[in-house]
Amino acid sequence: MTDSNDDKLLESLLSIQKNEKLEFSLQIEEKSYVLNEVLIVKSSTPVRKPTQRGGVYFSGTNVYRIKGIIYDSSIIPLLSKTMLGPNTEFREILVKTSAVINSNKTNISLYTNLTNSMQSKSKIELNLVITRVEIH
Repeated sequence: MTDSNDDKLLESLLSIQKNEKLEFSLQIEEKSYVLNEVLIVKSSTPVRKPTQRGGVYFSGTNVYRIKGIIYDSSIIPLLSKTMLGPNTEFREILVKTSAVINSNKTNISLYTNLTNSMQSKSKIELNLVITRVEIH
């Protein structure tokens, strides 16, 4: 679950993303993948108060989500190691981007959990929940 400083940064990122195409990369097990067609949204959850979901991760009443597409099928075996289901816990997936915030270029690390993925012959669609944010 993000804190209030993370929320402010993510709101800035949402605003920037409306007017500017940002580049994103997804980092998993020391490998980097281009994350395409990225959409970051704030959405409500089905809980009335902050709670631990499935005994695994903490969720507030609102969360920030990332939807994106990867066109490199070599990531598929790595995804099964990160998602709850085949594993007893989520593993963090790092998504990186940069944006100009307050007139300064800022590198942003978005730490996420994979909630689901859908794959076809040519692409893998990912749905991630942002759990914390770091700026560099």
